[in-house]
Amino acid sequence: MKKLIVVLAGLGLATATLPSVASAAPWTSISQRQANLNQRIDQGVRSGALTRPEAYRLKSQLRDVAGLEYRYARSGGRIDMRERADLERRYNAISAKVRFEKHDRQHRW
Repeated sequence: MKKLIVVLAGLGLATATLPSVASAAPWTSISQRQANLNQRIDQGVRSGALTRPEAYRLKSQLRDVAGLEYRYARSGGRIDMRERADLERRYNAISAKVRFEKHDRQHRW
């Protein structure tokens, strides 16, 4: 009987904390990710952390992914989970490149 109470109490605790863990990293839409990356690139140019060629290359990659997103949406009427995962992976890669380029000690003077 004590074992059952302990197990139920543990399950209750786990289910009570699960929603707070899930909400720790809210989902952002693809268009919001694109806007955030665009803003980070612009801010990097303004602060001098990104050179103009770096910013141009990053914006070009961002436009390429936006074009791919458009083609995905046009092909089936909407973006499926596989396509969404591919877009998220590509946006994550661009985000990592922005972070790298902003901290590579190349500054616009």
